[in-house]
Amino acid sequence: MKVRDIMTKDPACVTLETSLHDVAHLMFDQDCGSIPVTESKDSKIPVGVITDRDITIRTVAHGKNPLNMIAGEVMTDSVITVAPDATVEDCVDRMETNKLRRVLVVDENREICGIVAQADIALRAEPGETAELLKDVSRAAGA
Repeated sequence: MKVRDIMTKDPACVTLETSLHDVAHLMFDQDCGSIPVTESKDSKIPVGVITDRDITIRTVAHGKNPLNMIAGEVMTDSVITVAPDATVEDCVDRMETNKLRRVLVVDENREICGIVAQADIALRAEPGETAELLKDVSRAAGA
């Protein structure tokens, strides 16, 4: 099975300058907890990812006002990607190695075309892949 078979296609994206208020609204509207951050509105090349946890930990927990901040200030700027034609097993390996709950899918131009989350794997991949991924990523979270 290939990544393209299980990924969420064309995920919502924000830019470095998008307000956290707008990011949170988009997360609510899209029913997601993670949104890719791109270079600009005209570019789909990812430069980071912002999660609901990033917003909470990097603002509220540090006494900052998230209503006065932008995505670029709190996003995670390491971007781990996979190609749409990669196997799900390769995707799971990449997620396990990097202790990720989700990975961005980029095309041959390095532009985002999808996202794969643990839930996508749990719903569509082989049961063994799901169990191994959950075990490895969860172990990292508790460490």
